[in-house]
Amino acid sequence: MASTDLSTGRTRPARPSIDALGWLRENLFSSWLNTLISLVLLWMIYELVSGLAGFIFHAQGWSAVASNLKLLLTWTYPPDQLWRPQLVFGLLALLLGLSAGVWRGITLVLATGFGALCLIAALLALALPATANQVALQAWQMCLAAAALVLAGYGGSTAARERLRWPVVIAWVLLYPTVILILRGVGGAMPVVGSNLWGGLMLTVLLSASGIVLSFPLGVLLALGRRGNLPVIRWFCVAYIELIRGVPLVTVLYMASLMLPLFLPGGENIDQLVRATVAVTLFSAAYLAEILRGGLQAIPKGQAEAARALGLNMFQTTLLIMLPQALRAVIPVLVSHFISLFKDTSLVVIVGLADLLGAAQGIVGQPQWLGTPGGVWRETFLVIAVIYWALSFTMSRSARQIELELNIGKQ
Repeated sequence: MASTDLSTGRTRPARPSIDALGWLRENLFSSWLNTLISLVLLWMIYELVSGLAGFIFHAQGWSAVASNLKLLLTWTYPPDQLWRPQLVFGLLALLLGLSAGVWRGITLVLATGFGALCLIAALLALALPATANQVALQAWQMCLAAAALVLAGYGGSTAARERLRWPVVIAWVLLYPTVILILRGVGGAMPVVGSNLWGGLMLTVLLSASGIVLSFPLGVLLALGRRGNLPVIRWFCVAYIELIRGVPLVTVLYMASLMLPLFLPGGENIDQLVRATVAVTLFSAAYLAEILRGGLQAIPKGQAEAARALGLNMFQTTLLIMLPQALRAVIPVLVSHFISLFKDTSLVVIVGLADLLGAAQGIVGQPQWLGTPGGVWRETFLVIAVIYWALSFTMSRSARQIELELNIGKQ
């Protein structure tokens, strides 16, 4: 059936229907050269898929991953205090569910994706031998509980959207310090767990979240300072941004680990996790400043002039007019930076922190697996790669959904 193009008003002829064999003949085997290329590619795909399937089903190193699930998730965090990371995970799930019910839209998509990941993780945890590792059963229960909390939060907030709007915002603001307080503990109420016992996926996510949360306001200030009219502030911001962007993250980590205590009076000993967090924050802020500066420069000057004509001062113009438009314009670049920051946190292993990569190295080096045929490094690092890919892919798809909701990039 012919169709009409609404943009031009012209009638386009209907495309003839084609069956599967016709499609293969037209697209893959239309000539001898295409046939040869298609056959070679099909053979390569077959060899790759069959080799990967044989590795997955016959490798002997999966037991190393299953029996060390706790090390991958929380490293040496005390087993009797594992309820704290579980509580943090539950709070995050509940807040996502509440936000989905209050704002719908993007937050609903994020909450749905989070709940789906929890269900997939629960199925994977259920497939592990719980008799060999009790943490597998706990992970299964935790993932199911998180998915239930997302659903409960969404259902409970739907009927009271307006009343819960500001309480949910305040809860998100207080979430980061609350997480640190719960994980570390306070004297008397909860035993203090030193950060030297933190590690695994928990440390990776915490470092990434710290870098994003703490570097964002610093990056905004640096971007505004570089565009400001005060020479001293502008020169300082330019010097800081260019200096940090001119060195790799590993250099900043070494500086924070070895030289940061020298700048403090009295020679105080700073926690290693705090040093790494400071390094990641300072490094990320320099790149965020340039990203935001590019977004600010893309806004026409007429926006600021119109805001001043309406009586808005400089602070109101920047906060209410300029920054929202700049952030909307640079969402793809921001998310790419956050994904890179999430993966770059694996460098903290060189300063003595056992993040997800450090936990994998610890598992590979355990004496009981040294006699395993082929070793256990392939299985262990494959699991690590899948975890990194899953979280990075989730961030990427969430950003894509935000772009669609904000109608970015559409004509």
